[in-house]
Amino acid sequence: MHTRASARLVICTLVFVLLIQSKSSADSKLQIMTATTDLASLAQEVGGDRVSVESIARGYQDPHFVEAKPSFLLKLRKADLLIVVGLELEIGWLPPLITQSSNPKIQVGAPGYLDASRFAKILEIPTGQVTRAEGDVHPLGNPHYWLDPENGLRIAKGIADKLSEMRPNDAAYFEQRYAGFEKRLKEADQQWLAEMKPYSGRKIVTYHRSWPNFAEHFGLNVIGYVEPRPGIPPSPQHTVELIAQMKREGVKVIVVEPYFDLKTPNSVARETGGQVVVLMPSVGGEKEITDYFKLFDYDIAKLKQAFDTVH
Repeated sequence: MHTRASARLVICTLVFVLLIQSKSSADSKLQIMTATTDLASLAQEVGGDRVSVESIARGYQDPHFVEAKPSFLLKLRKADLLIVVGLELEIGWLPPLITQSSNPKIQVGAPGYLDASRFAKILEIPTGQVTRAEGDVHPLGNPHYWLDPENGLRIAKGIADKLSEMRPNDAAYFEQRYAGFEKRLKEADQQWLAEMKPYSGRKIVTYHRSWPNFAEHFGLNVIGYVEPRPGIPPSPQHTVELIAQMKREGVKVIVVEPYFDLKTPNSVARETGGQVVVLMPSVGGEKEITDYFKLFDYDIAKLKQAFDTVH
């Protein structure tokens, strides 16, 4: 009887130790918060099981306008690392959250604050004076840079280097994760480029200036926008001019993000014999877009379908 009791005690002690160990290994994961789902996907790719990642914005939301919820504050308070898109994309909602989190690690300029735009190729950097009259123009350049797979790779490398700096003991692991991701992304990109090659040089219209990096990478030509200026709703006058331009240049595809009203794009499509295609600018915009690879799979399939329908 005595032996059975001591055996039970040993088992209980072992279970307790294992529980403590699993808890401490969960606790020891780097807690990463990202501004967007795309950055979360890239951080997960290189961080693997050594990190816990969560995004503030959802993939179907306009990243310029995210409601700052109190629940985000609690998560930011516990974060070891905050990764932002930068270029003032989050200027309307993130700075107060960072300040109110009172987390010294993730304040701007602190070691736990990482601006992903530092690693990317940035397009549309304005020259000269930028005023509000031009709409929501980003004075530092276009912040939708993640829609170029080459930038995705550059950002992933920047994140991997940051994680290695924060956890030197895991540096080899993060480097290995990045190498695997690089190989898979380069292979996937070759496939995407091959799929888009027949449509090289095609002209399109987009609602917002979300797609310059995507268009440049995949050889598309954005000739106009549904918005007269970034962030300014379409006016009747601008819409009439856009219809005339599309007819003149034989443009049939209008790309719209999921958070914009389809009324004006649909009426433009009717007038021009064109087609509206809703593309997802971020991971999670649709349930099936579970990671960075699926984002391009989805958008390229939708675009090809649209091009084949109108020509």
